Amino acid sequence: MTHIQATTQYVLLALLAWLTAAAGAATPAREAHGISDVFVEPEVAIAWGVLRGKDDADTKVVIRIDADPVTYASVSVTGMDPFTQLRRLFLAPTPLHAGVEFISPRPRFVDYPRTDVQFYRSAADANANTPALTVYYLGVPDTTPEFTSEAQLEAYLAERILSARRELRGKIR
Repeated sequence: MTHIQATTQYVLLALLAWLTAAAGAATPAREAHGISDVFVEPEVAIAWGVLRGKDDADTKVVIRIDADPVTYASVSVTGMDPFTQLRRLFLAPTPLHAGVEFISPRPRFVDYPRTDVQFYRSAADANANTPALTVYYLGVPDTTPEFTSEAQLEAYLAERILSARRELRGKIR
């Protein structure tokens, strides 16, 4: 092996090591199980509520999503049938400026019981479908309250997110 071949081989190995380290340094995607009607972390808060209709087909499930737009640029919501693995996009990546509300007919959860709320750090990540955080739910959480008026639901969701954030701040201190 000549000196030039050895140097080239060394440079290629060093480049490969650097690329491997750089790829590993990227923040890995994270999954969290949303087990109740509220999910809260320092940068993300999600609250669920149900608006009762005249019958089950007319009943709406509402998911309020409030996240730090500096940490996460956008959010999407997908449903999945865990038996067939069939996925359906219900909310395309949407900018997280003043919060997002996802409203779905309750019967949707029969066909697609798993709901993934996916947070993306950039528009490029959303286009590549590489979320930084996925909060998943298996059905509508059992603790989700039901309301008969939009005003009651709106007041509940706003207060639920505020109280969950206050509680989290108390735990962090």
